Amino acid sequence: MGMPLHITLCNYLVVQNRNLSSSGLHGKIDPSISNLTMLEMLDLSNNSLNGEIPDFLSQLQHLKILNLEKNNLSGLIPPALNKDSLLLRVDQNPYLCEADQCNKKKNKKHNSIATPIVASVGGVLILLVVVAAILWTAKRRKAKGDAAVIKISLMLKKDQSAISPQYTEPNDSSLQFQQKIYSYSDIIKITNNFTTIVGKGGFGTVYLGYIEDTSVAVKMLSPSSVHGYQQFQAEFKLLMRVHHKNLTSLVGYCNEGTNKGLVYEYMANGNLQEHLSGKRNKTSFFSWERRLRIAVDAASGLEYLQNGCKPPIFHRDVKSTNILLNEHLHAKLSDFGLSKVVLTDEGTHVSTVIAGSPGYLDPEYYLTGRLTEKSDVYSFGVVLLEIITGQPVIAKNEEKSHISEWVRSLIGKGDINAIVDSRLEGEFDTNSVWKVVEIATACVSPNPNRRPIISVVVSELKESLSLAMELAQTKDRRTDTSDSVKQVAMNLIIESLPHAR
Repeated sequence: MGMPLHITLCNYLVVQNRNLSSSGLHGKIDPSISNLTMLEMLDLSNNSLNGEIPDFLSQLQHLKILNLEKNNLSGLIPPALNKDSLLLRVDQNPYLCEADQCNKKKNKKHNSIATPIVASVGGVLILLVVVAAILWTAKRRKAKGDAAVIKISLMLKKDQSAISPQYTEPNDSSLQFQQKIYSYSDIIKITNNFTTIVGKGGFGTVYLGYIEDTSVAVKMLSPSSVHGYQQFQAEFKLLMRVHHKNLTSLVGYCNEGTNKGLVYEYMANGNLQEHLSGKRNKTSFFSWERRLRIAVDAASGLEYLQNGCKPPIFHRDVKSTNILLNEHLHAKLSDFGLSKVVLTDEGTHVSTVIAGSPGYLDPEYYLTGRLTEKSDVYSFGVVLLEIITGQPVIAKNEEKSHISEWVRSLIGKGDINAIVDSRLEGEFDTNSVWKVVEIATACVSPNPNRRPIISVVVSELKESLSLAMELAQTKDRRTDTSDSVKQVAMNLIIESLPHAR
């Protein structure tokens, strides 16, 4: 049985970071938490907390990360928590809403109550008129009395089924209409006859398209793709059922003879690998804080596949080219053609044909064919090493060493500057970087039992992000102070100048 939140918190009044995820907590968020004045990170995810999110959380001045995902919280999200300095996560709380959403739900509730009442009253009146007419006719035609009774019974049954709403579980045939079906001629118009290529997918070429004024990405099946149709089917079926802010969304699809394609939301900033390698823009690169935000996004998408989906899903092709960035540089996992749904009777692993990309493939999975949740963790660990170092996964030299071997050779020296991307020029929090190095090297351990589960990876990355954000805020305060001093000095100089006669 779980424990109340205030009992758990009473012993932690001086801590800066508190991870109480999956701790069996229940009840409301207790006011005693307001005493944690120095709190920077609070993780209460995956519990049974209920009630509203209290306003006093917004008064914790040092709080940078607040994770309330996977609870039973309800009501309005305090507007004061929607600020740039706070990373707020409230997914999978079905009864939570923002101000405008709450008003819509309230109006919808009133309408949903009023409409059936009006419809029911109207239906009953019509039914009574019909019955009266039939009875009157039956009296005049006694010879046909039995037929009239049968007719009344049938009409009553039909009208009652129209008045009483019936709920049916959605099946595959109903799910396919949640996304739009496009003909091949539609696809030609959307892509302007396949004019602009934006990339290569798991089974074909990806084209830029437009639906009205909205940009989309259209991935068409290549006739020469050996396993293209299987990947098309796998990705199509998965994206029809899976929805998360850190997974690319399916807009629609085309399935017309040999012309098969998927229409996705367009990710304007390409993939992560392009930015880390400088292929997309040689003059700009991501700050350490930005890199961490991307890592948290991608890890959250992976965590959803493994823990939020029943049965769980293993991606099998996690790599930096499959992490796409939208116009706001929010990251989303993509390319699910190799993904594998793990059925409950298969336990924690499944034996399958080896699939993945060189450099990212879990060596244990490669040797045994046993695919587990730790296989995707290994691949994500390689991505983390790319994010830290800015180096390719396989070195472009004679040795062609793996990035994990290169990083391990430098860890013993204790020089973080030799590991981290030199383009950052020291603009990072050392503790934050070391923490991510430790996470990444644990993820790529040859022994799967020594690798962390993905939820732990997400939690550790959020703590690292908190450290990076604190450094950025400190620098901002120093800059503001320096500007103020310069302004005062300038005013003194101006005041000391002789006044014109």
